[in-house]
Amino acid sequence: MTEYNRKDLKWTDSLRLAFGAHVELEEENGKSHPYELLAEFEVHGQQYAVLRSSLRPYDEVELLRVVPGSEDQIMPELVTIDDDDEWESISELYDECTLPIDED
Repeated sequence: MTEYNRKDLKWTDSLRLAFGAHVELEEENGKSHPYELLAEFEVHGQQYAVLRSSLRPYDEVELLRVVPGSEDQIMPELVTIDDDDEWESISELYDECTLPIDED
């Protein structure tokens, strides 16, 4: 598993500028669900987004990879992080940067 630290994370706002504070994600079955864009950041050139569904418990969030738009598709795409090690590393880094520091 790749170890990251706070210096590796750069906060970004490109999704918020493109979509606003709320987005709709379409599931494989074609249903769309509203999400709130909580945060977006970059680690070593790869962008990530943290979203919260209004249909799930308040403390459950989705951590997704941002794939930049291409010539055919101008807007960026949000995709699931399939690699377990990548998901774990990025999730831990996000937690480290957003949860209160325990000074005990």
